[in-house]
Amino acid sequence: MQPATGFHKPPLKGLYAITPTNLEGQALIEAVEACLAGGIALLQYRAKPAPDADTARAILQRCQNAHIGLIINDDVELAARIGARGVHLGADDGDVLAVRRRLGMGPVIGVSCYNEPARAYHAVEQGASYLAFGSVFTSPTKPEAVRCPLPVITAARKFGLPVVAIGGITVENAAPVIEAGADLLAVVSDLFEAPNITDRAREYAALFNSSNSRSELQ
Repeated sequence: MQPATGFHKPPLKGLYAITPTNLEGQALIEAVEACLAGGIALLQYRAKPAPDADTARAILQRCQNAHIGLIINDDVELAARIGARGVHLGADDGDVLAVRRRLGMGPVIGVSCYNEPARAYHAVEQGASYLAFGSVFTSPTKPEAVRCPLPVITAARKFGLPVVAIGGITVENAAPVIEAGADLLAVVSDLFEAPNITDRAREYAALFNSSNSRSELQ
């Protein structure tokens, strides 16, 4: 199945940093600066129970300076208001088609598909930009999350959109997830709780570089 004609399909590959909910304000901004310095493909601002608009704008400025897209978790109106690169939708965060109508054709709309190919199929039909699957491992952020076997990620390649793997991913267990076909590794704890965030981001980048080198030799 091919994505709907005209919908944005971002060429993304690498580390997808997702901000932790236990950091706020300046501490969070500094952590974002550190992971940007290490090299990431995309950044998601996730704040519970609700994002802070001033923090979101500060993070957006840092991302723009680094030429990295900022995705807002859940909050479509905030993403539209500050001009973020896009928004990520969970199961209860709205209809993809309605959000696409609100944001237009350009912005990225990511969708959590958990372990459900049918949900991915529907998201592609409605104009999603990427498909997120997980939890691939037990997640310290969401320990109750449904598990997603790696073959589901491999099968999701058929949809023709970037595939994101999320949940319990570390530099130690990431290689088989990349080999299974994940274009992006969404990481919270293993990145933002690392002794050196910049160095940890570089470790993830090296995993993708190593995978690319192997693919070129095959």
